[in-house]
Amino acid sequence: MTSPLICVGAIAGSFGVRGEVRLKSFCADPLAIGDYAPLTTEDGSRSFTVQITGQIKDGLAARLSGIATKEAADALKGLRLFAPRDRLPGLPDDEFYHTDLIGLEVVDTGGHILGRVSAVLNHGASDLIEVQGKGLKDGLLLPFTQAVVPTVDLTAGRMVVDPPEGAVPDRAGPSGTAT
Repeated sequence: MTSPLICVGAIAGSFGVRGEVRLKSFCADPLAIGDYAPLTTEDGSRSFTVQITGQIKDGLAARLSGIATKEAADALKGLRLFAPRDRLPGLPDDEFYHTDLIGLEVVDTGGHILGRVSAVLNHGASDLIEVQGKGLKDGLLLPFTQAVVPTVDLTAGRMVVDPPEGAVPDRAGPSGTAT
């Protein structure tokens, strides 16, 4: 089941002394975050309209409705902002919202269950999926590319991966038999 809310941004702190915030946009077009307003907290307890006031290092400067002081903006640091899925653009067949990938069962091309997607990370180059499961002490990071992840089936709740050689710990037990 897919989430009705998608995380589209997070507040990184205040910007200036007049209540503006530093806003990190998780949208493909960072400026589009304002188009999906009003944005809410994950639990829906607060809602904000968003006015982008400028681009700054590592994000955007923005005004949020109801936030008029630096102290009020500082208090929102770390707050994640969500938009209803139906306000966001549809995606092509080969693109996915990160929230839809988290929790998917991960199997290799031989049908062995490796675990579940615990996170989707991006450190600048490309997306990585983090897989947690039995036998993966520290988890497994795999590039989210067509070559490594040839199949994502949201309906079935699973993805098929073809990990690079040596990426998955050896499955053979001490006697050489599969565990």
